[in-house]
Amino acid sequence: MAQKGVNMTQKAWVTKTQKLLHLPRDINPLWLLPALFMAFCLVAPIATIFNIAFYPEENIWPHLFRTVLGGYISDTLILITGVGIISLSIGVTTAWLVTMYEFPGRKLASRLLLLPLAMPTYIIAYCYVEIFDYSNVIQSTIRDVGGFSSARDYWFFEIRSMGGAIFVLSIVLYPYVYLTSRAAFLQQDVSMLEAARMLGHSATSSFLKIALPMARPAIFVGLTLTLMECLNDVGAVEFFGVNTLTVGIYATWLGRGNLGGGAQIALILLAFIFILIIAEKWARRGASYSHTTQRLMPITPQKITGKIGLLVSFMCFMPIIFGFIIPLMQLLSDGAQYMYVTDYVAFIGYARNSLMLSGSAAILAVIIGLFLSYSERIFNIKLVGWIAKLASVGYAIPGVILGLGIFISLISFDNFLGPILEFIGFAGASSQMLLSGSLFAIVFAYLVRFLAVSYGAIETGFGKIPHNYDHAAKSLGHHKISILRKIHLPLIRPALATALILTFIDAMKELPATLILRPFNFDTLATHVYEIASLEIFEEAAISALFIVIIGLIPVHMLNHMMKLPQWRSGR
Repeated sequence: MAQKGVNMTQKAWVTKTQKLLHLPRDINPLWLLPALFMAFCLVAPIATIFNIAFYPEENIWPHLFRTVLGGYISDTLILITGVGIISLSIGVTTAWLVTMYEFPGRKLASRLLLLPLAMPTYIIAYCYVEIFDYSNVIQSTIRDVGGFSSARDYWFFEIRSMGGAIFVLSIVLYPYVYLTSRAAFLQQDVSMLEAARMLGHSATSSFLKIALPMARPAIFVGLTLTLMECLNDVGAVEFFGVNTLTVGIYATWLGRGNLGGGAQIALILLAFIFILIIAEKWARRGASYSHTTQRLMPITPQKITGKIGLLVSFMCFMPIIFGFIIPLMQLLSDGAQYMYVTDYVAFIGYARNSLMLSGSAAILAVIIGLFLSYSERIFNIKLVGWIAKLASVGYAIPGVILGLGIFISLISFDNFLGPILEFIGFAGASSQMLLSGSLFAIVFAYLVRFLAVSYGAIETGFGKIPHNYDHAAKSLGHHKISILRKIHLPLIRPALATALILTFIDAMKELPATLILRPFNFDTLATHVYEIASLEIFEEAAISALFIVIIGLIPVHMLNHMMKLPQWRSGR
């Protein structure tokens, strides 16, 4: 009798919730709970930052406004403007050249142009400072040849400057623009370009008036990703002495111990992110291009030889040389020099920590991404889609802001949970950083930040499965879980593997959130490299840096493989 009453109550709750949320009768609201929970996990840290910013314990906003805030904003604007212009120029130009022209080394260049993605910004920054440092080979040779005794006797550009930061971030981040631009160019109908040629337009005019406007939406997606990564960076810009808003948050909170001031600067950085997202949406407004035929005329690259061909080859290989080859040579040189004095016991510990945290976050991200994607598929209603999208926008939030928000949120939860645990017998629990000072905080930050990567890969996998499969399975009496287990999971295994690998590698390279949330005396490979470089002895961390770069080559290989697929070229 009691069980019957419970069932009636549960049915009544389900019915009321369905009416409240305007859900169809065949959708149990319990399916929405994980999606709602992840959406809450994203919103809570941001809401916490707003709360701390508007109600700080010590209001230093007037002091920040009078002293450093203007510098933070101007440095940030100069940095993203410079990186945006150079990345856009390199990415679009190289994508167009390898798509439309056949020149010496074209196929090799088209694959290698993605290599800088394997280099975290902070690692390549440390490499270039070593290369152009006063005591290194280049400047030492200049002094020997010129007979100079000190740096005051000759001019040499300062790599630790705004110009150096723009150069380094540009040659690392341009592949985002290259990737989206190349995809757009490959999917264009070459007959439109040929029609423009027949009307008397030159190759340059056809590119500027036909190809570039059609590729604009994809180009702006790549540019937005580039600038978001630029705003997220803390290791490289801090090392170059560029005081961006991200560095300001880190310095105000951890350097000066003022949480409210850090949160107030974080709001300005969030405004930058919001403006970028709005600008990207605006750039893609109404941009829906269709073709009059189902089959597109494939692009046949125009062969160029001689001096022009060599010049084009030079233009395409220079970003590869500066963005990957030179830093890699420096890492290999340092690694060979210090391989016999490296503390491999400590290295194994850092690697174990990185693998454990990244692996845990990747597995959780795949599980939750699978649930979100499957819920969106089987329910096919706007509410579920909005919840899924909201739960996966953490990638747009810089790691330093996410780390700050999560830390504050978990501190509040610790303050709530501690007295309860102490009351039931856990002595001293109220004074402990139960979650905020644990590895849970880092895994949680990785999960929120990189869930979008997992969700996107899995959603793409589901999108390739016809809905007829689901209808046929339902007609045979299979329920939702059975359909997922017997039909969908076997078909989306490649997507699941892609989601797992990409999330794992992104988490391995993440520095800002890890720096903020790591427990005392705990290091990953990324934080170890950062700390050693801060002591001006980066070469001693070369082995750790090489390991991160090698791991980063995996998604580059995967992307190159995807670019060969017919679906990539057709846009389907």
